[in-house]
Amino acid sequence: MAHFRFMLFIDISFILMLGISLSSIAAKDTRKAFIVYMGSLPDGDYSSSFNHHNILQQVINGSSMADTMIRSYRRSFNGFAAKLTEDEAKKLANMKEVVSVFPNRILHPQTTRSWDFMGFKNTVGRNPTIESNVIIGMLDYGVSPESPSFSDEGFGPAPRKWKGACNGGENFTCNNKIIGARFYQVPIGTDVGSARDEMGHGSHSASIAAGNVVKDVGFFGLAQGTARGGVPLARIAAYKVCYLGVCLSTDVLAAFDDAIADGVDILTVPLVSSGTKDLFNDVVAIGSFHAMEKGILTSHSAGNGGYKGEFKVSSITPWVLGVAASTTDRKFIDKVVLGNGKTITGFSINSFSSRGIKLPVVYGRDVSRNCSEFDARLCTCIDSHLVKGKITLCDQFLVDMEADDAGAAGAILLNNENDANVSYVLALPAVALNRRDHITVKSYVNFTKNPVAEILKSETIKDLDSPVVAEFSALGPNYVVPDILKPDITAPGVDILAAHSPIVPPSGAPGDTRHVKYTVKSGTSVPCPHAAGVAAYVKTYHPAWSPSAIQSAIMTTAWPMDKSKNPNGEISYGSGHINPVKAIDPGLVYEAFKEDYIKLMCSLGYNSENIKKVSGDNSSCPESSEDVPPRNLNYPSLTASIPTNKSFTVSFHRTVKNVGFANSTYKVQVSPNSKLEVKVVPDVLSFKALEEKKSFNVTVSGGGLEKSSWLATTLIWSDGKHIVRSPILVHTYPSLRSSV
Repeated sequence: MAHFRFMLFIDISFILMLGISLSSIAAKDTRKAFIVYMGSLPDGDYSSSFNHHNILQQVINGSSMADTMIRSYRRSFNGFAAKLTEDEAKKLANMKEVVSVFPNRILHPQTTRSWDFMGFKNTVGRNPTIESNVIIGMLDYGVSPESPSFSDEGFGPAPRKWKGACNGGENFTCNNKIIGARFYQVPIGTDVGSARDEMGHGSHSASIAAGNVVKDVGFFGLAQGTARGGVPLARIAAYKVCYLGVCLSTDVLAAFDDAIADGVDILTVPLVSSGTKDLFNDVVAIGSFHAMEKGILTSHSAGNGGYKGEFKVSSITPWVLGVAASTTDRKFIDKVVLGNGKTITGFSINSFSSRGIKLPVVYGRDVSRNCSEFDARLCTCIDSHLVKGKITLCDQFLVDMEADDAGAAGAILLNNENDANVSYVLALPAVALNRRDHITVKSYVNFTKNPVAEILKSETIKDLDSPVVAEFSALGPNYVVPDILKPDITAPGVDILAAHSPIVPPSGAPGDTRHVKYTVKSGTSVPCPHAAGVAAYVKTYHPAWSPSAIQSAIMTTAWPMDKSKNPNGEISYGSGHINPVKAIDPGLVYEAFKEDYIKLMCSLGYNSENIKKVSGDNSSCPESSEDVPPRNLNYPSLTASIPTNKSFTVSFHRTVKNVGFANSTYKVQVSPNSKLEVKVVPDVLSFKALEEKKSFNVTVSGGGLEKSSWLATTLIWSDGKHIVRSPILVHTYPSLRSSV
C-alpha cells in the first residue's frame, strides 16, 4: 500500500538513525529498553513509583535512576519500563515481585459503503442517550481534530464517568466529540509532542469506529456518499502511541494503563507485533487482560501476514476480539488503453484524469542506468531524463514513488500476488496488472515501434463475490494457545473510504501534492475499528454485558462465509463475517470471566506465583488444573489441537446463558462433514427464564490428520428465531508458546 510503503521508508530511516546513534555509544552503554511487568496493582497503601525505583536500584550498576527509568505503569496495573543490560534484565526476571521482563518491541499498523454492505443502514435503531455515553479508546496515530468526522456540533459535555484528560500537546484541541487525547513520543530534536495524526492512519480508524455522519464525501469524485462510523454518537479518546511509523511497546502499554483508568468502554488496537510467543510477554495481551477486568473489550487486528501462510495470526489472546480483513461489494478498478486499441483492467485508486491523451510507454529495462538488468526491469534505477513525460512499465508493484520522483507521467505495474484484487492510492497515474495482463502489455511495448497508452481515471464496480478474506489477512490457527481459534471474526478491510489527515498526502509519497479529508485504505487495521464500532453498538443495547458476552454475540451471529471463495476456511475468518444488526439479539451467549482465564493460564502451565501477581488476588491453580484442557474455556468457538496421523476423540464442555426469550427451547444442528463424527449431549436446551444457564458437551471423533492440516464443521443452536453458530475446528498445529 503506497501510504504504508512511505511509512516503511520512514520506519527504516528512523531505525537506521537510531541504530547509528546507539552504535556510537555501544562501547560505553549496552543498555536497551525493557518492560518489567509485575501484574495487578496491589491493594492498600502502595506507592508504585517508590517500589519501582527501589526494585530497579537493586540491579542497576553504574548508572543513575534518571538515566535508566523510562516510565512507570501505575494507574491500571503494575510495572515499569527501563533501560537495562541483559544481565540486569535477567536479575529482575528472577525477582519474586516480577511476572516477566521482555524487550521493548516495535508494533506495526496493519467508509461510506462498508456499513451499508453489512446491512447496517444509517436508519438502524439506536439508543441515542446511551450511545452518547459510550467512549471508544483508540490506540493509534492520534487524530485530526478538525475533520468533519470529529466535529462536536450537537454534542453535550463528556460523560460523567470520564476521568481522562486532554493532553494533546502542540496544535491540538479536544472537543465534546474527541473528549481526551494523550501522546507518548516526542519527535527527535524537539521537546514538543502532539496527539495530532501526521500519517492519516489514526483518523481513518477513529472515523470508522465512531465518526460523525458526514454527507457527500469521496476521493476526488470516487466512492461518493455518506461517511459514518458504527456509533456516530459515541465519544473518542485518542492515545497516540505511534510516531512516523514507530509504535513502541512501552508506549502501547502506557496507553492501556491510561485508557483503562480514564474510563473508556471499548478499546481498538489496530497494531501488531511479530514473534511474541507468550501471553505475559505481549503488551496487547497484558493491557487487554486488565481492560477485561474492568469490563472493557479490546478489538485487535489479526495482522497483515497472510502471504506468510498458516500459523501467522498476530491476535492470539483469548480475551480480545481478533479481527481479520475481507472485501465489500464495492471494488475499485482502473483501465489502461493501449495504442493498438486493447483495453486492460487492473487495480488502483487513480484520481488523475488523462484527458484522452495517450503517452509514450517505456520499459524499465530500457530507461535505466548504472544498475543490473534485473534492477532495471524493476524500475529501481530509472533515469529521469529518459522517463520524463512518459509511462513506465515495471516488473514489480512497489515503485510508483520512484517513477513519480523521476518525473514519469504514469506507471504500469506488476501486481503483488499478496495484494490481488486490492487497490491502493498511488503517487501518480498508475495501474497494477496481474501477471498475464502485464505480459500482454510488455509484449505490446517490445514489439511496437512507438508504443503509447492512456491510463484512465479509476471507477468502482459491484463485486458479487464478496465477502472474501483478503490475501494479506493473517491466518490461524493460534500458535500460542492452539485450542483457541484465531482470528475470531472478519470485517471490512479492503478499499474503505474514511477520514484522513490533511497534512499528509493520500499516497504518502513526498512528491504527492494532494491533500484530502477522506481517503481509501486497506489492511487489517481497517476491520479492527469496524469490530470496535459493532461492539460499542451492542453495548448501547446491553450496557451491563461483560466483554465476553459482547464478543460472543458478535461471533455467534456472524454471517457464514462461502468456503468455495475462501479456501482457508475458519483459520482465515474464524466464526464468519461480522453482522451488526443481528449482534444485538444473539439469543444465547457464552461467557468467560477473569477466574476462567486464570484457569486457562493454569491449564497452560503458567507459574502459580505469577498468576497470583497477574490476578491481584489469591487465585491459585488447583492440583488437577493440568488435566483441564484449554479447549474447555467457555469460548464461542470450539477448537482442539490433536496429534498428527492418529485417530482422535476430543470433548468440549460449554455453558450458554439465555438472553433471548424467557421461555425458549433450542435444538442443535451440526453441519455434515464426512470426516468428522460429532455428538452433542443434550441436543435440546430448554429455558424458563432470562439469564438462565444451561451446559452441554460436544464430542468430536475422526481419523488421523496429516501434519499442519485441519478439519472443520459448524455447531448451531436455534429456537426458530435465533441462530447461534459456533465453528468446530480440529487441527495438527503445535503450540510455539514459551513458558513464564
